[in-house]
Amino acid sequence: MNIIIMILLISFLILVHELGHLLTAKMLGFKVTRFGFGLPVGPTLFKGKIGDIEILVHAFLLGGYVSFPDDDENPDLPKDSPDFFHNQAIWKRAIVLCAGVVANMLCAIALVMFTAAITHKLPTDRAIVYVKAVKEAKGASVANSGLQKGDIILKINGSDIIQPFQTNIYAKASKKFDGYVSNEAYNKVLKDLQAKNPSVKDVYAPIQKGTQITLIKPADEAPIKLSAAALMGIEKIKNDSIKLDSKLIKMRDALQGKKEIASDGTTKLCDVAKALADTRKPMIFTVKRKVNGEDKVIELKPIYSNEEGVIGIERDGERVLIKTTSPLTILTGSLQYTWINTKYTLLGLEKLITGQIPVKELRGIVAATKMGGDMIEHSGILNGILLTAIISINLAVMNLLPIPALDGGHLLFLIIEKIKGKPVDEKVMAKVSNFFFLLLIILMMVLIFNDILAIVTKQI
Repeated sequence: MNIIIMILLISFLILVHELGHLLTAKMLGFKVTRFGFGLPVGPTLFKGKIGDIEILVHAFLLGGYVSFPDDDENPDLPKDSPDFFHNQAIWKRAIVLCAGVVANMLCAIALVMFTAAITHKLPTDRAIVYVKAVKEAKGASVANSGLQKGDIILKINGSDIIQPFQTNIYAKASKKFDGYVSNEAYNKVLKDLQAKNPSVKDVYAPIQKGTQITLIKPADEAPIKLSAAALMGIEKIKNDSIKLDSKLIKMRDALQGKKEIASDGTTKLCDVAKALADTRKPMIFTVKRKVNGEDKVIELKPIYSNEEGVIGIERDGERVLIKTTSPLTILTGSLQYTWINTKYTLLGLEKLITGQIPVKELRGIVAATKMGGDMIEHSGILNGILLTAIISINLAVMNLLPIPALDGGHLLFLIIEKIKGKPVDEKVMAKVSNFFFLLLIILMMVLIFNDILAIVTKQI
């Protein structure tokens, strides 16, 4: 039942989008021939007329369209008829194309305002993250850092911590013996090794078998700093350092605790430097703590996670809420909530375009429906409505992309028409639009596959 509710909510968003196109077109005097709710795949559930507009409801509800005389195969109109969409002024056509996006954004704000008015609060993207307990994990180092129960974690390595899970992300990224070495750390260790082993003239050549190599105790690697996007899980954490292969990892493990080794005839000083340089990365916690009744901001001693990327602390978060107890705060809080989620949508889109989010991690309509149904079941219908608002924002942003077959693509053709002073050739436009429509269908199938795989493997 909850999944059905979520399907209906998403279908409602698509209906709102298409109604935005329809109502704006009628207001500006355009002739509309058909309004379709759903995609013309499978049976048609309803067919009728309102005025001179044919209304169709298709069984596949997740879609919709508004048709103009231009879409008819044999329109009984002269070529210069103002009833054709392409004969209307460019500014009018642009407004009609943007109307669906505007409708989705207004719908998102309305849904958020509805929730805010009932609950008198809205969630933000921030939480006050505090330490519930310190239970040092084996191989980690937190007991000597000064971290205490009740500390509010403000920053790690200078990055703002606004969600409890972000401490885990930092611990995983900073784990001991992670198999990566920065060029800076490698070069320093190599230089120190050369100073200890002056007889080795070529650091890249195998050292004669039996030769004793004096080792050094390398310092910690430099702390890493993760971006806000990486900490929110919408950017893949990239490691551009030197990656140790299986041979170097085996050497690294064998060198632990030793002061010197004998060359086996294949040993190179550069390889020894790489193996020794893979150590541990410190995490510098900045916390807020009550001291003699006053809040103090304290920078702690370095904390190190173990080889599994575990520190050994329990932490929790108290969600920062926007209070919406008056009409003004309902409006301003809803706009703030909408902007926060629009910002993350745009940021995620940027990371997708630049390849920082792999395609296999993308989710589509099936996942949204599943997660929405789960949210309604466990958190109530109002949280499902908030998720619907976020999906509405995503629909708005995605439809503005300058991709033929989307509203943004049609706007791009209008811009080209304005610059050239004449419309883009219809055959060229049709070929380009059909090509990108096919790509969108392929992308949709990939997303559905990702969604089903994620559900089957219990990732969502």
